[in-house]
Amino acid sequence: MIYVMSDIHGMYDKYAEMLKLIQLSEQDTLYILGDIVDRGTQSMKILQDIMKRPNVKAIFGNHELMMADCIGWLMQAITEESLADINETKLIKLSDWMENGGYQTIQDFKTLSKHEQKDIVDYLMEFTAYEEITVNHQQYFLVHAGLRGFEADKPLDEYDVNDFVWERPDWDIPYFTDKIVIVGHTPTQYISGKPEIFIKNNFIAVDCGACFENGLLACICLNTMEEFYV
Repeated sequence: MIYVMSDIHGMYDKYAEMLKLIQLSEQDTLYILGDIVDRGTQSMKILQDIMKRPNVKAIFGNHELMMADCIGWLMQAITEESLADINETKLIKLSDWMENGGYQTIQDFKTLSKHEQKDIVDYLMEFTAYEEITVNHQQYFLVHAGLRGFEADKPLDEYDVNDFVWERPDWDIPYFTDKIVIVGHTPTQYISGKPEIFIKNNFIAVDCGACFENGLLACICLNTMEEFYV
């Protein structure tokens, strides 16, 4: 079975419960459309779990991108050279990350050993920008947020990773006629007013606000189109 979920945001208990609910086996594949980290307090525990699962495929979200932009230089020992290398661009990126839940991730990251920290950073660099898969003869394009600057004849390799992790689609205008685009990033509460998977015009939105007080972690099985909620 092929499953897709997104925007876990450090909510390890919901993530673990979802794996039990879908009964994920080694024969299944789970795609996570980014935003595994930030806001919740157990981002590292989730990352360490999925690192051990070869059948779980992670895609970059804007929160992983913010973490990747900052965590490397934050880990450096403080020297005259490292201090001199801190510029306005780095500080702006760090400020943006902090405003979007990065503080919780840094506190969690600090509890790891140096070896574990390096493993996490190396693993982040293995995330893909998007995935293209086919299930039951239907083509799917899996991406965190959308396609900024979309043009029907524009090759995907001409997009930048930022184009995949920040854009919010116009749900009334599909990108493709032959592919279904599955995204996270935009909580469905902001689309339909309800914390449930939103399907329209060759879009499937699966971020149901897991980190919100009344939000849910959602997952969809592409073989059966069954929806799961925690």
